Amino acid sequence: MKDNKALRQKRHMRIRKKIAGTSARPRFCVSVTANNIYCQFIDDEKGVTLASSSTLSPEFKAAAAKPNMAGAELLGKLASEAAKKANIESVVFDRCGFKYHGRVKAIAEAARANGLKF
Repeated sequence: MKDNKALRQKRHMRIRKKIAGTSARPRFCVSVTANNIYCQFIDDEKGVTLASSSTLSPEFKAAAAKPNMAGAELLGKLASEAAKKANIESVVFDRCGFKYHGRVKAIAEAARANGLKF
């Protein structure tokens, strides 16, 4: 029987076959670990990260939030603000093989509510 990490990596590769970020529509990659959450805006054509935000960023720590559902909503808002600073309006969402619920869903919905187009 395969472990959860291997199954997630398999889902991630299946998703990545279909989506790629460009300079016009970068890939909004959301990764969730046991202790932190990371969001990146990636241009796959150039292989460059255009903007990023995480639970380790000073803005997140200044809000004294935790990497739970409420923190995920805050992180989605911070990520969309970082995207606006980098002149990013439209993105391709990459959930990195994680299921679209819980913290991943909260980040996506908060980013959409703050003006990011998926």
